[in-house]
Amino acid sequence: MIVKEQAPVAAATPATKPNAPVPASLLARATGHHLFRPLAALAALLLIDFLLIPGFFRLEIKDGHLYGSLVDIVNRAAPLMLAAIGMTLVIATRGIDISVGAVVALSGTVASMLVGGTMVIQDGVPVYVAETPMLLAMAAAFGVALLCGLWNGLLVAGLGLQPIVATLILMVAGRGLAQLLTDGQIVTVYYQPFFFLGSGYLFGLPFALFVVAAVAGVTALLLRHTALGLFIQAVGVNPVAARLAGIRTAALIVFVYVFAAACAGMAGLMISSNVKSADANNAGLMLELDAILAVTLGGTSLAGGKFSLAGSIVGALIIQTLTYTIYSLGVPPEVNMVVKSVVVFLVCMSQSDQFKRLWKRRAA
Repeated sequence: MIVKEQAPVAAATPATKPNAPVPASLLARATGHHLFRPLAALAALLLIDFLLIPGFFRLEIKDGHLYGSLVDIVNRAAPLMLAAIGMTLVIATRGIDISVGAVVALSGTVASMLVGGTMVIQDGVPVYVAETPMLLAMAAAFGVALLCGLWNGLLVAGLGLQPIVATLILMVAGRGLAQLLTDGQIVTVYYQPFFFLGSGYLFGLPFALFVVAAVAGVTALLLRHTALGLFIQAVGVNPVAARLAGIRTAALIVFVYVFAAACAGMAGLMISSNVKSADANNAGLMLELDAILAVTLGGTSLAGGKFSLAGSIVGALIIQTLTYTIYSLGVPPEVNMVVKSVVVFLVCMSQSDQFKRLWKRRAA
C-alpha cells in the first residue's frame, strides 16, 4: 500500500482568505462622504482668503463681542442658512420654491410696520416704544409666512400645479403685496429691542447663529428620530409608490412648503432686524436662487429623494464666503452673478445622468 505524502497546509490568514473583505482606507471613506466635496470647496475658498486678504482669520473681542471676518461671514449667512434648511425639504420631495424672497420681504414688512417706533418721554428722557407689542408683531409676521406656505402647498398638492408655477404666483404677488403695504417706501424701525434678533450678541457670538442652530437642530431631530425623514425620501423617490404604501403624500407636501415658508419668514425678521427697516423692493431679492444653489452645493439631488441638511448649511457658507471674497478683492459686484451662474452650471452638469455616463465612458 503506497501512501502519498501530502503537502503541508499553510495556516489561513485574513490576508489569504479569498472572501475576506478588504478594509477601506480612511482617505477613501473621507472622500466618499457626501460632505467631502462641499467642505473641500469651502476650505479652498478659505485658503484663497487666507492668502489674498490680510488678517482674514484674525479674531478680536470688543465690548465683550467677537469680531472678525469669519464671524461676519457666518452672521451674514444666517438668513440664507435658514432659507436653505426649508428649501432642502422642498427639493427632497421633487419640488421647488421660488417664492422664498417674496416671503422674506412680506414678513419683514409686516413686522416692521407693526413694531415701528414712537418717541415718548420717560423720566425726562426721550425713548422709542413699539406701536404694537413686539412679540405680537413677530407672531403676525410669522403667521403671514405660514399662510404663504399653506397657499403654495395647496396649489401643489391640492390642485396639482407644477411647483415652479405655483410658487411663481406667490413670488410675484407676495412682493407686490409688500410694496403695496409700504407704498414702495422704506419702513424704518426705531424700537431698540427689535434689533437684537438680527444684530444682537449672546455669549460673545451673534444671536442669529443661535437661531439657526436651534432651527437646524430641531429639524435634524425630526428627520432622524421620527419617520418624517423616511417619508420625505419615499415621496422624493417615487410619490406614487409612497401613496400606495400608505403615506399621506399630499399632507406631507403641504407640510414641507409651510416649513420652507416658516424658515423664510424667520429670515425676513432677521434681515429687517439687522438693517432696522423693511425694504419691500430689495429685501430677500434673489434669495430663493441662492437657497437653491446652497442646497444643490450641499449634495441634495434636484431629482428628489436624496438630501443633506448639513450639506445645505455648508452650501450657504460657501455662497457667503464667495461673495465676501469677491467684494474684499475689489472685484466688481457684477462678477458675483457670473461666478454663481458658472457654479450652477457645474452643479447641474455633475447631477446629469448623461454627463456621468459620458464621464465614465471617457475614463474607461
